[in-house]
Amino acid sequence: MAKKTINDFAQMVENGEKIVYLTAYDYLTAKMQEKAGVDMILVGDSLGMVCLGYDTTFPVTMDDMVRHCQAVRRGAPNTFIVGDMPYMSYQKSDEDAVANAGRLVKEALVDCIKLEGGGPLIASRIRAIQQAGILVMGHIGLTPQLMGQIGGYKAQGRSASAAMKIVNEAKAVEAAGAFSILVEGVPTAVGKAIADRAGIPILGIGAGSGTHGQLLIYADMVGMYDNFTPKFVKKYANVGEHLTNAFKAYTEEVRQGQFPDDAEHTYKMSAAEEAEFLAALAK
Repeated sequence: MAKKTINDFAQMVENGEKIVYLTAYDYLTAKMQEKAGVDMILVGDSLGMVCLGYDTTFPVTMDDMVRHCQAVRRGAPNTFIVGDMPYMSYQKSDEDAVANAGRLVKEALVDCIKLEGGGPLIASRIRAIQQAGILVMGHIGLTPQLMGQIGGYKAQGRSASAAMKIVNEAKAVEAAGAFSILVEGVPTAVGKAIADRAGIPILGIGAGSGTHGQLLIYADMVGMYDNFTPKFVKKYANVGEHLTNAFKAYTEEVRQGQFPDDAEHTYKMSAAEEAEFLAALAK
């Protein structure tokens, strides 16, 4: 399978083909997603909650992102990979933003980086990173790194004025040079309005069916992460329940001496070698 490029994504939008986008944070998950034919993988800073057990994405570091992006790249060498810029890796200055984006490209071989927000400061960062030769994906609407300012993890753009603000942010992010935008947690009408007016691919997560493609956090859609399930998630499996049941069965069998079964799960010696070994022990 050939890795898709920005030209392929533009062609998909033109042809009305939906772009399939999922998160992954490790080698095995990325490997399975590539086998499934996913178009694009996001190594999101959501790994802070899904993999590292934090309550928010804020504690995630650049080193965390680099390490997980490296693992995903090894698992999905032929898939377009987007690396998230963690909190405070780009807010301070254009120079910091370019340097940290460069780490994800140089050390982890991602194809694109993603950052959150749509104001003038973020436009400046997008422009600087893009001018350094690095592809940028914007992220507007529900932006977890701005949770304090937007009043928590809740849908955005539910009033006419708030919806227009997000549409205008999309225009600014595109004008700054982003090759694509992720729109999160907005009404269907807002996601569609942005996609209809954009000249770049618009991906949605909780933004309705009118965007050019869809993203889900894989741990949500397979039932691995059960701390909180957003309204927009559809569960395609309950892997978490299967794993828990498997761990319970293993625990019970070990405690009762049922596993391992020496007739099935262990290595053998020849009768002669075993006799010689036991004789040696007896000396």
